[in-house]
Amino acid sequence: MTSTLNGLTGPRTRRAGVAVLAAASLALAVPATAHAATTTYPSDSTPPNLVKLLAGYNSYWISGGTNDLHGTVVNSKVLAHDDQLAVWINQNATKAQQFKALQDAEYQTADNTAYDQSYTVSTGLGSELGALYVKGRNSGALPLTSALINSSTGTSGAYVGTSAAKTAFSHPRPYLPTDATATAVTGDDAACAPAKVNASSQAAIRVGKSYADAKGNLKITRVAKVTDTTHQFSANDVTLDAGYGTVGICTGGSFPSGHTTTAFQAGITLATLVPELAPEVLARASEAGNDRIVLGVHYPLDIIGGRIDGEAALAARWSDAKYRTEVLEPARKELLNYLTKTSGKTLAQVIKKQKAYTSNPYGGKKIPGGTAQIVTNRKSAVKVYSERLTYGFGRSGTKGLKASVPTGAENLLITTFPKLTSAQRKSVLAQTELASGYPLDQSQAASGSWERLNLAAAMSATVKLAHGKVTVVSTGGTAKVIKG
Repeated sequence: MTSTLNGLTGPRTRRAGVAVLAAASLALAVPATAHAATTTYPSDSTPPNLVKLLAGYNSYWISGGTNDLHGTVVNSKVLAHDDQLAVWINQNATKAQQFKALQDAEYQTADNTAYDQSYTVSTGLGSELGALYVKGRNSGALPLTSALINSSTGTSGAYVGTSAAKTAFSHPRPYLPTDATATAVTGDDAACAPAKVNASSQAAIRVGKSYADAKGNLKITRVAKVTDTTHQFSANDVTLDAGYGTVGICTGGSFPSGHTTTAFQAGITLATLVPELAPEVLARASEAGNDRIVLGVHYPLDIIGGRIDGEAALAARWSDAKYRTEVLEPARKELLNYLTKTSGKTLAQVIKKQKAYTSNPYGGKKIPGGTAQIVTNRKSAVKVYSERLTYGFGRSGTKGLKASVPTGAENLLITTFPKLTSAQRKSVLAQTELASGYPLDQSQAASGSWERLNLAAAMSATVKLAHGKVTVVSTGGTAKVIKG
């Protein structure tokens, strides 16, 4: 398997080595897990090239080439919108959302006393199923699922890393001062001092803006570290820290978001294992990505980039027939059997009875150019997920282009629409995708546009099948195929 641990930044970097040892110990204890971890699959050596995949970012910002977070602003309108939303989200998130954002920033410890995003996104499964999933992960009852989805060592959950892409694009994070003469924050690592790490290349588009101070520093507030005593995801108290003053965070480029890449690798994996709740799980993954903006360590474009990473990664895994049959499908069977056995009910019965995933990140306040992003049911989950596909950016690219579904993306719908052909599943994606021209759209590239995919819509579609052709009738409900 291709290792991504050397390409990680932030909190996971501090624990990477010991996480590997912990995973190895688990593998020795569980033969099935060890098999999954040691077997070679075609997709192990052909992960998506994230730098190429995200090349559209060069239309807005071009790195100076020395990985020092300096470069040239190419499209000031797009980056100004990025700045404005980053500040608004950071300043308007509720206290409860700030806490959830810190939870979503966590990575598992060597002794398995903490948790990671492969745990936190599970709240998308709902109150009962989410709790059962966490219990199964912590008790060791789900070894195949854990080996698949773990955010540090999982064969899908940690399939791709963002180090090379962050180096290539080398863009500074929102909380870093634009003013290189700003006073260093007490307690930060010396390597994070403003004189060494800053966003001075963007001063021209920030000075004079309402969301920045007189010297162009974005009005970002750091979220203080706390201890998670809820025991929602771990039986232990867990210290949660965004890591602003650590070298891995302050010197690491903002684009694309590594945590969001991880959240979507975990979220899309879980959504394909439990397609009955895919829209809600995907909305929760998008919330985890958005929580990086809440903390002030990323911008909306970074989150969009992370989503693209996760989509391409899981499509590669689901397109690998050997990996699909030997890893994904056994994990799916294990998880579904566990959930039905421990609940004593069918999934449909639990879903009908339990409390569904909900979210209200801004206490009812509407994001500039958008909604309050409140989730109360499946329809609103799909709506919020769809809004976060573009974050209100205008269409700065070419409009009116035909559908551009990347090769392999249709395999993400195998469990949602198992009786449709590959061509029919691709048609569902084409009918539910975004229009062309939004930031990071690669419709004109031979590889197709991951940016335009709307998996939450596709995985909640009612599809009419007639004479071999499919027509998407509606989205936001229960995924099903009806005869035309």
